[in-house]
Amino acid sequence: MPGHAWIAWAVAAALVALWAWRRTASAGVVALLWLAYGVYEQLMTMRVLCTGECNIRVDLLLLDPLLLVATLVALWRALRRPPRAR
Repeated sequence: MPGHAWIAWAVAAALVALWAWRRTASAGVVALLWLAYGVYEQLMTMRVLCTGECNIRVDLLLLDPLLLVATLVALWRALRRPPRAR
């Protein structure tokens, strides 16, 4: 699946917007995780981190569920309280 790093960057941008709105640390941390994941995916696509056959990626069996759970926790924590006054 080449060229899917943009999805990770879009999720990171949405979480940065959530962080700017609600100022929860979890949204900021998970945004950084998604940003790092996007860089990782881009390097995989460019064959920097994977020089051989990268079609079967077992790493995603661990990374994707962890990112999903972290994102859901960040959303829950951000949306359960009112935004801070500026």
